[in-house]
Amino acid sequence: MLAHYPPPATQSPSPLVAVDVVIFTIDAGALKALLVEVRSGPFAGRWAFPGGRVPVGEAPEATAARELRAQTGIGDLYLEQLRTFGEPARDPHAHVVSVAYFALVPGMGETQAHHPKYARMQWFPVRALPSLAYDHNAVAQYALGRLQAKLAYTNIVYALLPHEFTLGELQEVYETIRGRRLDRRNFRKKILALGLLRALRRQRRGAHRPAQLYAFTHREPMNIQML
Repeated sequence: MLAHYPPPATQSPSPLVAVDVVIFTIDAGALKALLVEVRSGPFAGRWAFPGGRVPVGEAPEATAARELRAQTGIGDLYLEQLRTFGEPARDPHAHVVSVAYFALVPGMGETQAHHPKYARMQWFPVRALPSLAYDHNAVAQYALGRLQAKLAYTNIVYALLPHEFTLGELQEVYETIRGRRLDRRNFRKKILALGLLRALRRQRRGAHRPAQLYAFTHREPMNIQML
């Protein structure tokens, strides 16, 4: 993936192929993305998205899933291709064409780097990302736009939630990603009418009134007119 690898001994006669993955989650009312700190090279000390070069004989999506599992320990996630980024000057080492993906996980989990090419990894609020290595700020912007758009016509919000949740928690995910408040009554009426949720025989008890727990009837992507 870009400058996460040493420069080739000779200039490749054709562009190299890599993958980069924007991993999103919701935490403390904020949409966050996982970044890794590059350990060496011209971008040493800069943050970037995890990824890696695509080896001969492996599909880019398989590379993305394998690299994420090896580098971050994250294996169970929603993964979708975004687009390719191929500006020749995006990597000072070589002409590297990156197939970018975005991924969704229901929680942050551990943030310990699992690969020697990274110094560390950390979750950052998407709306307050630092200046990233390569063209990764542009990748982040594109990924956020795709995620916001897909909330309107797919059910992929399930990938950002645990198996049990309240309607309030579901609404918070929508509001956090969209960046605006939604009417509570209208939201609940519309979301329940879609038939995507099933009420559980449990409630979440806390300092306030007990809240009904729900689960998705299907935790797999599908197109449906949401909100």
